[in-house]
Amino acid sequence: MTPRNPKLYGRVIGWDDIPETRLRAGVRRKVYATDEVMIAHHRLAVGMDLNPHSHEDFDQLVLITEGRCNYYVDGVANPMGPGDMLLVPRGAEHYIEPLEEPCVNVDIFVPPRADFAPSLAYVDDLDGPDEPDGPDGPDEPGEHP
Repeated sequence: MTPRNPKLYGRVIGWDDIPETRLRAGVRRKVYATDEVMIAHHRLAVGMDLNPHSHEDFDQLVLITEGRCNYYVDGVANPMGPGDMLLVPRGAEHYIEPLEEPCVNVDIFVPPRADFAPSLAYVDDLDGPDEPDGPDGPDEPGEHP
């Protein structure tokens, strides 16, 4: 199998090395992914527009690393703080409401989300083997969380 992001294999990358994408007011994202897993780092502001949504084809693992929030799953508020984790099952409507800044939410997706692929454009600028030819992702990154 040809790796999706061969320039990332065997390379240490820190969150500070990954460019941030502004999705909307109060929501910024950084993404790291291999062929099998994707990690999305979101820095969220108190008062951001909430975005209820669901995913039919995968579960979502949530880890809060900074700040406090309510993470809603099917209408139920789950108070969360640093170190807290939550499994959002596929098909469940969910969204996050930051209560304290900075609020940092790390989401883990298996398999990687195709709609977040544009956030991986920074990989092209890394030294290392070129990415294999393949289908292009969508023009705009997904709007979630």
